[in-house]
Amino acid sequence: MTRKPVPWRIRLMHWSFLLTRPMTLGVRGVAFDADGRVMLIRHGYTPGWHFPGGGVETGETFEYSLGREMAEEACIEIEGPPQLHGLFHNANVSPRDHVAVYVVRNFRVTGERKPDGEIQEARFFPLDALPEGTTRATRARLAEILEGAPLSPTW
Repeated sequence: MTRKPVPWRIRLMHWSFLLTRPMTLGVRGVAFDADGRVMLIRHGYTPGWHFPGGGVETGETFEYSLGREMAEEACIEIEGPPQLHGLFHNANVSPRDHVAVYVVRNFRVTGERKPDGEIQEARFFPLDALPEGTTRATRARLAEILEGAPLSPTW
């Protein structure tokens, strides 16, 4: 199947939207191991413990980006379809930032994540022993997923 060329007016409008209304998209993966522990990471550039994830790059789907980020940040290879938990507006980063959160239950760990400039630590934690500094947003997503807390539209 061949694609029709996009008319120049639509391309110009698209580029003007990028310049005047840029939006960033990100993904986070909430991975639970067989013991019910959750994977959290600690970055080298921002405080707290977070779910692994990052930005959706041009040309990537959310799920592709999720797989790439989980592998890069936590040495997790997704082996089954992740479940979309929700879409969240993250005004902490930018008024145009949105994050897709997926629950990942079908995966394998490919190794131990060694510290570097981006990721200081990546570990599984029991839900009743989350590390000090686990962010409010991380705790809120866990409460939504595990306890049926109301889904918030914001990060």
